Amino acid sequence: MLHKLTNVVTRFPKTTISLVLIATIFFALQFPKIKIDTDPENMLEQNQPDRVFYQDMKKEFDIHDLLVVGIVDGQGIFNPDTLRRIARVTDDILKIKGVIIEDVVSLRTSDNVTSENGTLVVKRFMEEVPQSPKAIEKLKNAVYGNSFFVDKIVSKDGKATSIYIPISKKAESYRISEEIERILKKELSPEQKYYLAGLPVAEDTFGHEMFVQMGITAPLAGFFIMLLLLLLFRKGVFLIPPMMDALLAIIWAMGLLIGLRFPVHIMSSMIPIFLMPIALLDDIHILSDFFDRYPSIKDKRKTIIATMKDLYRPMFFTSITSAVGFASLAMADIPPIRVFGLFVAFGIMAAWFFSHTVVPAIIMLMNERKLAVFLERRQQKRSFLDRMLKSLGNFAFAKSKVILIGASIILAVGIIGIKQIHINDNPVKWFKPKHKIRIADKVMNKFFGGTYMAYLVVKGNKEDAIKEPAVMSYINKLENHLENLKIVGKTSSIADIVKRINYVLHNENKSFDSVPKKRDEIGQYLFLFSMIGDPNDLDNFIDYGAQKANIWVQMKGGDNIQMRRVEESTYDFIKKNPLPKGITVRWSGLTYINKVWQNLMVFGMLKAILGSFFIVFLLMVFEFRSIRLAIVSMLPLSFAIISSYGLIGFLGKDYDMPIAVCSSLSLGMAIDFAIHFLQRLRAGYKKYNNAEAINAYMFQEPARAISRNAIVITFGFLPLLGATLTPYVTVGAFFAILMIFSFLTTLVLLPAIMRLWGKALFAKEVSG
Repeated sequence: MLHKLTNVVTRFPKTTISLVLIATIFFALQFPKIKIDTDPENMLEQNQPDRVFYQDMKKEFDIHDLLVVGIVDGQGIFNPDTLRRIARVTDDILKIKGVIIEDVVSLRTSDNVTSENGTLVVKRFMEEVPQSPKAIEKLKNAVYGNSFFVDKIVSKDGKATSIYIPISKKAESYRISEEIERILKKELSPEQKYYLAGLPVAEDTFGHEMFVQMGITAPLAGFFIMLLLLLLFRKGVFLIPPMMDALLAIIWAMGLLIGLRFPVHIMSSMIPIFLMPIALLDDIHILSDFFDRYPSIKDKRKTIIATMKDLYRPMFFTSITSAVGFASLAMADIPPIRVFGLFVAFGIMAAWFFSHTVVPAIIMLMNERKLAVFLERRQQKRSFLDRMLKSLGNFAFAKSKVILIGASIILAVGIIGIKQIHINDNPVKWFKPKHKIRIADKVMNKFFGGTYMAYLVVKGNKEDAIKEPAVMSYINKLENHLENLKIVGKTSSIADIVKRINYVLHNENKSFDSVPKKRDEIGQYLFLFSMIGDPNDLDNFIDYGAQKANIWVQMKGGDNIQMRRVEESTYDFIKKNPLPKGITVRWSGLTYINKVWQNLMVFGMLKAILGSFFIVFLLMVFEFRSIRLAIVSMLPLSFAIISSYGLIGFLGKDYDMPIAVCSSLSLGMAIDFAIHFLQRLRAGYKKYNNAEAINAYMFQEPARAISRNAIVITFGFLPLLGATLTPYVTVGAFFAILMIFSFLTTLVLLPAIMRLWGKALFAKEVSG
C-alpha cells in the first residue's frame, strides 16, 4: 500500500502538495478560536477530591487567591514619608478591579484589638497617617504589641511592610500585578524597594511568559535547525522537506487541539517544541539515503522509490513507537497531560504521513540537472563526518569487549545516580534565579512569615464544636508545633483572635494570653468581636456555625518536599497528641494543591511510561520476529534513559514537571536510532559474508543518517538554553543529553554486540 502511495506521489507531486496544503488550511483556520488556560489547578480533574475540598473550603471561609506586595525601606518604614507613601499605595490598590477590598490585609486596612476601661475596642492601625514622632511611636507599639500581625504585615526589624491582596479570579493575577506595579513605581521613592510575590502571580506570570517564550524560542530553534541542516546537506533546497514536514505537523496537531475546543494549557503549549525534532527524524533518513543512492541510479523517481522501499518499515515503527510513548500519557490522572500526549501522538503520525507524501513530492519538484551535479560532486568529497564515523566504527569493532564492560559500568553508575533523584517541584522555580519573581520570593520570605499559603482545616462533628476550650486549645498547640518547623514562618487562626481578646480584656496580663477555659467565655468573645469589629475578620478563620476552623499556614518555601514534610510532621504530632473526640483535620490551599497535582503527574507518567515501554517492546518483537533482537533494540532506549536520569541524579536536579514530561519523549527518540541501525544491519548480513565488511557498510550511509539526526537534535535546541523559563531550559538540555547517550549507544554499543553475537542474532539472514 505504501509502495502504491509513493508511486502516486512521485507521479503527481504538485497535486499531492496542493491537497495537503488545502487540508492544512482547515487546521490553520482553527487558530483564532484559541483559548488559553494557565491555571495549574486545572491539572486536576474537576471532581478530584482534594480540588473539590479546596473549592468548598474557599467558599466556606471566604478565601481568595492572594498576591503579596512587599515594600522595603532600608531606613525603616516608621517615618512620615514612608508611611504616607504606603497609605497611598494601599488606597490605590483598593481601587483596582478584581481586588477583594474588604479582605485586603495591610498596615492601612487591618484592625487592632485593644481595650479601653475594660471595653473591647477594634480599630484600624493606621486610619490616619501619623505625622509626629509620638504618633509614629504609638503606631509602632500598637503593631508590635499584637503578635498576630508581626511577621505578617510588618517585619521584626521594622524595615518592611506587606500588603496581602485577595483577588476574585486567579486568571487575572497577571493583569492586577501589572496595575499594582504601576502604582508602586509611581508612589514609592527610589530608596524604597518593592516586591510582588505569591503563587497566583508566579503561575499567571509563567503562563504569560510561556507564550512569549514559545513565540521566540520555537522559531529560534527552528532557524537554528535550518542552519544545521544547511551545514549537513550543503544546499538550501534540502531544508524545505524536513522543515515543511515539521511545520505542517505542528499546524495539524495544534489546529486539531484548538478545533476540538481544548484550551491551550501550560503543557499543550509545548507541543510544537516536542513535535519539531520528531518530525525531522524520518526526513533526514530519507534525504541521507536519497543522496547516497542517486549518483548510481541517476533518476529522481527511481531513487525515491528505492529509498522509500527500504525505509517503509523502520519509519513506521519509529513513528508508531514515538506515538505510543506519548499516547501512553492518556493513562495519566492529569487532564492536560492526557491532551498533551494524545495530540503529540497525532502530530507524530501526521509527520509520518508527510514523510511519505510531502517530502517525496518536494524532492520530485527539484531541478534534476542541478541535483545530479551537486550530488555527484558531493559524493567525490569525503567529509569530516565520514572520517569520524569510519574511526568510530573501527573502534567499536576492535574494542567490543572493552565497550561492553564499560557500558556495564556506566549502567551501574546510572542506576546509582537514579537513586539520588528527588521528586520535587515548585512553580516559582520555573523562573531563573535572577527573574523578578524569584528575587521577590527570596526577599519576601526573608522579611515575613512566608508567601506560600496552605490551610489546615479543623472540623467538628457538630455545630459550635470549635468553641469548645479543648478544641480551641488544641488548635493553639497545633499552631505552636507548626511554627517550630523551620519552613513555617507564621500561622494564624481563630485561637489567636480569642487569645488576643482574652489578653486585652484582662489589662494585658500575660497569664491571660491563652485560650479561656470556659466555652461560654469563648462564645462571648467571638460575639463581641463580630459586633464591634469587622465580621470579615472572622470569616477567614471560622465558619458561620463554628463547626469548622481554618488555620492559615504561611511557609517560606513552596517545594513539594517542603509541603510534604509539613504535612507529615502535622500527622506525627496528631499521632502523639490525639485530636479531641469528634475532630478531624485536613490540609488544603494552593501550595498543597500544587503538591497533589505534581505528585499525581510524576507517578502517573511513570506508570504510563512503564506501560508504553512494554508496548514498544512488543512492537519490536513483532517488527524483528525475534525476542532477542527486540531486547537488543531496547538497549539504546534503556541505556539512554538510565544514563540520562542517572546524570540528573548526580547533578542534584529534581525530578520535576519538565523532566517528567521529557521522559515520554525518551521512548520514541532513543529507539529511533536502534530501529534504523538494526534494519540496515539485517540488510548488511544478507549482502556481506564477514563481520568486518558489515561493520564498514554500517558506518557509511546508515551511520551518517543517524549522526545527522543526532547532530540536529543535540545542537538544534541549544536556543532553548537561553529561555527565561527553566522548563524550556530543561527540555533543551534533556534533548541534548538524551540524543548523546542514544547516539553513542547505537553507534558504539550495538556494533560491539553485533561483533560478538551478530551471527546468532541474524541467523536467518546469514543462512539465507
